[in-house]
Amino acid sequence: MFEVNLVFSKTGLMRFISHLDLMRLFTRACRRASLPLELTQGFNPHPKISFKRALKLGVESENEEMKLYLKEEINSDSLKKILQKQLPEGIFIKEVFLNAKRNPN
Repeated sequence: MFEVNLVFSKTGLMRFISHLDLMRLFTRACRRASLPLELTQGFNPHPKISFKRALKLGVESENEEMKLYLKEEINSDSLKKILQKQLPEGIFIKEVFLNAKRNPN
């Protein structure tokens, strides 16, 4: 499993998107980009995606952080380009950091 840290901005009309809708937006964008997402274990598996904090509705931010977990390693530059194509105007990925491989235990 590979941990990917993303830093992104939420500006313009996207400031009116709620936190839950933002989570759905990134989940759908990752699926459309065909990223090899790691899924949770259990009856109803979901992609492993987490946000550092929840933004209030109507608030813009320049440095939001999130993590997603992948089954396979992907180059950070190509990941940034592939995912950015699937995101709407107002959501911009600034940086992508790949962390070391973790044990799947």
